Amino acid sequence: MPIFVILIVFSIVFYLFYRVKSFRTNGVATKQWLNSKASIALGLFLIFFAINTFTVYITTVTYIVGAAFILLGVANVVVGYKKYRHYLPFAIEEANEMNQL
Repeated sequence: MPIFVILIVFSIVFYLFYRVKSFRTNGVATKQWLNSKASIALGLFLIFFAINTFTVYITTVTYIVGAAFILLGVANVVVGYKKYRHYLPFAIEEANEMNQL
């Protein structure tokens, strides 16, 4: 299905975008905040990739590997979202402090 291919491409592009952006920032909290957004994008990539393989290949191995990818993807999204919510106030505070300088 082409919609999953588009979602896969978007999620991997967002993962790379946030990963590169986190390397280029100086703030510790902002770096962790961007890493959490990258983790969410990577988890979505794994989920969309697994769903796409379910539609393309129909074998037992595909279902086992796809289920493992979905579990890993959901774990990445959940942990990334928790980290995102945790680091967001610190990143805002850090950005305000850098703007005052």
